[in-house]
Amino acid sequence: MSLAAARPMSIGVRVEHGKQALARSDAVCFDVDSTVIKEEGIDEFAAFLGVGEEVAALTAAAMGGDTPFHVALENRLKVMKPTRQKLDTMLAQKPAESMLTPGIAELISELQAGGKVVYLVSGGFRQMIEPIADVVNVGHDAIYANSFMFNEDGSWKCHDDTEPTSRAGGKAKVVAELKAKHGYKTVVMVGDGATDMEARDVEGGADAFIGFGGIQVREKVKAGADWFVMDFDEMRAVLK
Repeated sequence: MSLAAARPMSIGVRVEHGKQALARSDAVCFDVDSTVIKEEGIDEFAAFLGVGEEVAALTAAAMGGDTPFHVALENRLKVMKPTRQKLDTMLAQKPAESMLTPGIAELISELQAGGKVVYLVSGGFRQMIEPIADVVNVGHDAIYANSFMFNEDGSWKCHDDTEPTSRAGGKAKVVAELKAKHGYKTVVMVGDGATDMEARDVEGGADAFIGFGGIQVREKVKAGADWFVMDFDEMRAVLK
C-alpha cells in the first residue's frame, strides 16, 4: 500500500483553509471540556454530587445544539446545587494532569513557542479550569468561562450570568472581542461542540473552526467544521 493510500483522508468543508489559518494564526482559542480535557467537567462534578445521569443528559442536549446553552446551564445547576466545599474536595481528588487529552500540552507548547497566544474559552467553570490552565501554561487572564458563586458559608448561591460564555453565542462574542481588542488578524477556534462552531459563524468571529473528535464525535460539528481532526498530532504536523 502506498503512503498516500495509507494516510487517512482529511475531513472538513475547507480543510486547506483550516490548516493555513492555524499555521498563520495570531491566537488559538480552545474549548476545554472534551477537548483540552477528556471529559465534560460539569458532568464529572455532577456525578460526584450524585446527579450525574440527569446532568449528563442536559449537557448532551446543549453540546448537540438541541437546547439553548443558557437554558441547559441553568437547568444543570438547579439540579446540582454545588457547594464550595464539595468542589474543593473533588478537585483535590482529581489531579489536573490526569484529565488532559493526549497531545494537548505539546500542542499548546508548540503554539506558544511559535508566538501564538492561547486562550481557553469554555462554557465550563473557571474554578475547575484554572488548575488545567496551570498545567498547560495558560495564564488565568486568558481564561473565558463561567463562574460559580457561593455564599459566605460555601453554600450554593448562583452562577455569574454576566459572563458572555453563560449564554448562547458567548464564545463567538469572546472571540470577536479578543480580535477587536488585540488586533489579531487570524484567530482559530478549536472544540468539539456546536457552541464552539458558533464562534466562526458570526461577523468578526473566528477565521476558522477546527472540530475535535478525539473524545466525542458530534455529527453536526463533523459536518460543519473547516477541518475536523481526531487527534492533536494532526494539528501539530501543520505547525512543523
